[in-house]
Parts: sequence; structure tokens; C-alpha cells
Amino acid sequence: MQRIAESELIINNRGAVYHLNVRPDELANTIITVGDPDRVKEVSKHFDKVEHTLQHREFITHTGYIGKKRISVVSTGIGPDNIDIVVNELDALVNIDFETRTIKPNLTSLHLIRLGTSGALQANIPVDGFVVSTHGLGIDNLLHFYRHDNNEEEKQLLQAFITHTQSQDSLSYPYITGAGSQLLKHFVEGYHHGITVTCPGFYGPQGRVLRLGLSNPALIDRLTQFRFGQHSITNFEMETSAIYGLGKMMGHQCLSISAIVANRVKKEFSKDGGAAVENLIKKSIEIISKI
Repeated sequence: MQRIAESELIINNRGAVYHLNVRPDELANTIITVGDPDRVKEVSKHFDKVEHTLQHREFITHTGYIGKKRISVVSTGIGPDNIDIVVNELDALVNIDFETRTIKPNLTSLHLIRLGTSGALQANIPVDGFVVSTHGLGIDNLLHFYRHDNNEEEKQLLQAFITHTQSQDSLSYPYITGAGSQLLKHFVEGYHHGITVTCPGFYGPQGRVLRLGLSNPALIDRLTQFRFGQHSITNFEMETSAIYGLGKMMGHQCLSISAIVANRVKKEFSKDGGAAVENLIKKSIEIISKI
């Protein structure tokens, strides 16, 4: 088995992976990711016991238990570039032997569940509601740096999206990945389901105009109007497609669940986004602890 060089996998002097500052023994196989570092403690306060509290830069990790279920919460920061760091390092912690710097012969499949915020793209999805992403559709370029394949449904969805949005000349070529089926089936009642579009920014890439004009001013309307069979685009944010794409390639089960803090169609914003996120955490963590 080929040894992974020190420059490719950086391990610090306490035996932890570089950016996350987490050792393999400090990570659970069920992992909740949150964008905001301050949100980690808002999740772990529901644990019965916290055994590890770690931090490096914007990456904070708490690992503990709800009953007998061991869970880690990791902050990712914002955007697909941060997800590239986090998912690769989480995978390395369970699937690379840090002593020999070789890939383990028996690989571990993690449960990666994002609890975040998002903007709705359908009028019938209310502010403070919850959306589960059946697919992550990326209009950033992260996955194009990796070899990846789509199943037939994903190929058809992607082609329909490109044709409908007429985005081939103004956006990075999109990519799409489905949610982990083992996780998706547990989050039905009380959750809207649909395709989540992941953007590489918050302002122009999500159709916001402050002082700069947009190259594709019709994008939001086209996202809202997209239909393919039973599929529609419910929301957009900045991490889901990267988690789904990298996670699937590595053999992990991934799911993204969002509290809706804005409805871009109705031009509404939550009056208490913190309460919406707390409700999402409480409802979802109860399910997560039983999977």
C-alpha cells in the first residue's frame, strides 16, 4: 500500500489531523456539521456527556454521547472550499492509518448530517420551516477537481437543469449528487423535501444586488420554476452539494437539513432565526440519536 507523504496529509505533533486538530479516537462515526462555530455548543448542550472539546481556527469539534449513541459535532465555516477541507479530513481520520500513512484495508462509512440555514425558493415553504435535501446541485466548481460519476437519474436531472436555466455560458458546469438513502428515510414528517442548489457565494451567486449588477439576473426565477418529474428546487445555500459529492465518492452516508431563514420568492426573513435553528436542532438530534 502506497504511503501518503507528510505534505499531503498533515498530522500535528499531538497526532491530530491538521485543520480540524482531531485525533482518530476523538471522532464518532455519526457526525453533525454546522457552519457557525458558535452553533457547535448549541448542539452539544443536548448531549448527556461531552468527552472531547477541540478547536483550530474556525473548526470546533465536540464529541460526546446521547444515551449510548456517540456523536461528534464539527463546525465547517462557510462555503464549498471549507467543506473540501472538513470532509477530506473526517474521512482521513477513519480510513487512513496515521501510523503507517496508508489507506486502511477495511473502510468505515460515516454518517454526515449537516444542520444549517438556507433560503427557500418556493413560495409554499415557510420561513422557519425545515427542508431536507434530496439532492445537492452545485453551481460552484469543487467537484470538477475530482473524478466522479452520476447515476442515470442524476444525469437526467443535470441535463434538464442546464437546459432550463440556460446556464452553460454564465455559470460553472453544474454537478449533482443524491442524499444518503439510509439517512433520508428517517427525516420525513415535518420536513419539506427537494433539490438544494449550492452556490459559491452569498450575494451575486444567490442573486442579491447591492452595488454590482448580475451576469444572470433571471437565475432565481429559473431555479424556482425548474421541474423534472416529481423534483423541484426548494432552497439554496453554500455547502450541501460539496458534502454530498465528496461524501458519496468516499462511501459515506450524507444528509443536509436546513432551517429556512429567508423566503426569496416572498421576500421574507425570519424574525428569530436563532429560534428556528434551535427547533431544527432539537427535532433532528432526537432522530439522529436513534439511527
